[in-house]
Amino acid sequence: MNREALAQLQAKNPTLPLLPVTAPEFAEYGRLLPQSGAAFLKAAETLKRPAQGSEYLAGVPAFEALPDCAPLSLAVFGGLKTQFGYCHGHNSQLNAAEWHCCSELNIAVTNLVLILGRRSDLKNNWLNTKKMQAFYLPAGTVAEIYATTLHFCPCEVQTQGFGCVVGLPVGTNLPLPEGSEGQGLLFRQNKWLLAHEQNTALLQRGATPGLRGENFTVFYEN
Repeated sequence: MNREALAQLQAKNPTLPLLPVTAPEFAEYGRLLPQSGAAFLKAAETLKRPAQGSEYLAGVPAFEALPDCAPLSLAVFGGLKTQFGYCHGHNSQLNAAEWHCCSELNIAVTNLVLILGRRSDLKNNWLNTKKMQAFYLPAGTVAEIYATTLHFCPCEVQTQGFGCVVGLPVGTNLPLPEGSEGQGLLFRQNKWLLAHEQNTALLQRGATPGLRGENFTVFYEN
């Protein structure tokens, strides 16, 4: 953990409740895994990062060919068939919160920030963002994010953008079967979603408004 880098981020973001992922508070949202993420970081070097915006790939062959996948799948998903995908690009805002009926595996390819919440804090499908907590994950961090945790796209902490390997049971985040749209908060397969009430782009895509309060932005440049 680069404590100096974290301290600089905290100073630039006084309204963002930002802690290191090693803080005991993280135990409410997930756990750190002892496995190394080095092989995934190496494989990610072959993937070109979007120049603007973020991209999510449900499954990346370069990741899924790694022998490290099997023990991680067993540790987090009990051996269920798992897709190892990638979320990368550029993002600095909270914007929304999603959850799954299972944990999610995250491997930080770059230093990044996750802004997390608790499903138990939802009241009538609304959550004030002041109840959310941000965590700084250094590159190489391997973490399980619990099914009870609200999360969304990672936030970058450097101009080059962010990269995060995402492990989930096969089919998660893919489009819903034809004819099954309009299921309330269910936005994709095994993906329930609430948008920030100010996120007009996501609301126009059919997301349900559910976050109010500050739409946190992570500032990192001098």
